[in-house]
Amino acid sequence: MNKIEELIEQLCPNGVEFKKIQDVCKKITSGGTPPTSRSAYYNGNIPWLRTQEVDWLEITDTSVKITEEGLKNSSANWIPANCVIVAMYGATAAKVAINKIPLTTNQACCNLEIDEEQANYRFVFYWLSNEYLNLKALGEGSQSNINGQKVKNYEIPLPPLPIQQEIVTILDSFTQLEAELEAELEARRAQYNYYRNQLLSFEGQEVEWKTLGEIGEFIRGSGLQKSDFTESGIGCIHYGQIYTYYGFATDKTKTFVSPELAKKLRKAKKGDLVIAGVSENVEDVCKAVVWLGNEDICISGDSFAFRHNQNPKFIGYLLQTNRFLEFKKKYAQGAKVTRLRSGSLPTFQIPIPSIEEQEKIVSILDKFDALVNDISIGLPAEIDGRRKQYEYYRGKLLEFKPADNE
Repeated sequence: MNKIEELIEQLCPNGVEFKKIQDVCKKITSGGTPPTSRSAYYNGNIPWLRTQEVDWLEITDTSVKITEEGLKNSSANWIPANCVIVAMYGATAAKVAINKIPLTTNQACCNLEIDEEQANYRFVFYWLSNEYLNLKALGEGSQSNINGQKVKNYEIPLPPLPIQQEIVTILDSFTQLEAELEAELEARRAQYNYYRNQLLSFEGQEVEWKTLGEIGEFIRGSGLQKSDFTESGIGCIHYGQIYTYYGFATDKTKTFVSPELAKKLRKAKKGDLVIAGVSENVEDVCKAVVWLGNEDICISGDSFAFRHNQNPKFIGYLLQTNRFLEFKKKYAQGAKVTRLRSGSLPTFQIPIPSIEEQEKIVSILDKFDALVNDISIGLPAEIDGRRKQYEYYRGKLLEFKPADNE
């Protein structure tokens, strides 16, 4: 009998009481968003959390800061450290995080200040993490948005605190190991990015430079909506999937459209780069997927197919360099939605070595890319294995028999 079984036998032999989330909290709040049209409300020193940052993390900083004036003129309010934060809207709906610093949040965050006499806040975090799919299933709309009432009424098992603490200790050891592996992988990715930038700089080398517009053409997609997706048919890539699903290159699509609709849509051919035209930030705008499939595929609006006569992966790697990032920063425009100024992308200059040299460079970078991104080998494979192991044991540790009186 392990320690947890001994504690259960000793402290709750007749089962575990279940309570609503609201019954184990001191306070439950949401936040607010200062009007984005008022520059005086932003770039202050008050951490302000948005739902896209709620992603199973411990929050130690936020990408956006607001000012005292912004705080006073919105529904945003301070929450103490060690709250369990549940995202209610958007792509991260039903995901959770823990804030390790006092901060403010937007209105799409449900902030749970846990009553430490009833529950360990990390136990609540692990429980809600384990219940992600069930909680998300309560959502409504295309993004499965949930609301504060559903979070408050969601039930949680409440074993005695010593049992909660023992479970937290075990699960913390899993997450700590994963964090260490992630840190090592991040260091290797930084090394890879540095080497890629150096290899593609062609500093001191005799090489021809041309603009993207000189070596190819941009074909703008149009007319493809998510509602057009079918179970089978002609492959298609929607611009949003470039951020959420695809990696550097692919020869298969996640989604399809009917042959009848496909006749009306613009397409990418083998070797084209499918480029997202809009994003939420300058780092992601113009993220590209190299299409390597043999069949033509349909592309959506707010994306482009870049057709050219060079090695497609070579062009793809060039669009991952720091040079391209600096170019995007120069021409980016828009606040909530970022895109490049019209006509700017074809002016980006790239080196054009021989096709043979391009192939050599691609071969080298493919090996590095696999080492840091391919989940079938190396550190990514080990992290993936550890994560599956953690999720398995989390599920087992959080199985409780309801108390007899329920």
